[in-house]
Amino acid sequence: MIRLLTSALVLAVAATQSSVAQEPAAHFSAESELVVLHVAVKDRKGAYVGGLEQEAFRVSENKLPQAISFFHTQDAPVTVGLLIDSSGSMRPHRDIVVAASLAFTKAMNPADEFFVLGFNESIHAPLPPSAPFTHHEPTLRVALFQAIKAIGQTAIYSAVNTGLDYVRKGGFERQVLVVVSDGGDNASTVTRSDVLANAQASNAVIYTIALVDPMDTEADPGFLSQLSDLTGGISFRPKNPSSVEEILQRVARDIRSTYTLGYVPSRADSKTAARGKRDELRRVSVDVRLPTGQRLAVRTRRAYFAGGGREDVQNVR
Repeated sequence: MIRLLTSALVLAVAATQSSVAQEPAAHFSAESELVVLHVAVKDRKGAYVGGLEQEAFRVSENKLPQAISFFHTQDAPVTVGLLIDSSGSMRPHRDIVVAASLAFTKAMNPADEFFVLGFNESIHAPLPPSAPFTHHEPTLRVALFQAIKAIGQTAIYSAVNTGLDYVRKGGFERQVLVVVSDGGDNASTVTRSDVLANAQASNAVIYTIALVDPMDTEADPGFLSQLSDLTGGISFRPKNPSSVEEILQRVARDIRSTYTLGYVPSRADSKTAARGKRDELRRVSVDVRLPTGQRLAVRTRRAYFAGGGREDVQNVR
């Protein structure tokens, strides 16, 4: 999320497992605007490139170079939200999705934290407010079965908005949403354009899996593709629901292979600064090179809306 900080912000990854290296804290002054980028880096053969240092990365915003304020290497802990379609169209896939989701959590960093939201015409948060995040497998199993009711209509726009608000309350700067749905919406109280703008204003990466019945005229996998594209994630549309587990394993590898960096935008143009920050689309580019000078392939978001987007969080029960 793009935050306008009202107090000093201390960013640190608190690793609870000895195998996870802690990152140095980065400190920001009051009223600074923090932009977080999740950057997947691959070589010419399509393999993830690990072991890169901060010096390998160059960031520009609206073609102006930006100073990197913090840098996390691959596999730093992450807050992950599982947003699962709970409408009637998911009934045939319920057990497959639960099993695949549990296998996904096992493939992730042991220090990660998870939450679950199920959505039909309402949004269901099965984990209690006193413990909204967990990495405990039995708790996640119960939460997933409670979340996926497989009845009713679909309010995916409202659910994604709620997920964006929920994930930023987690303990880590790395934020991910995984959305499993057919993408169709017939029950939200917010618009498609609103939720896409909110996603582009967020610091979360969104991965989507479109489970589409060819006979369903309300399905909208294109919306899911937009969500992923705007946030630097990946969208999938499997031909067979049984491949959901394999896809989620790929998502887990991608998350664990991604670098995370942040910067506070500098403004060389005083007129731009005077216009204010809200609802301004800012273009972002990241250039990554090996010490030899070879440029590497990069996937991250290409732009963001400043100002944090609109907060239209729906009722959760």
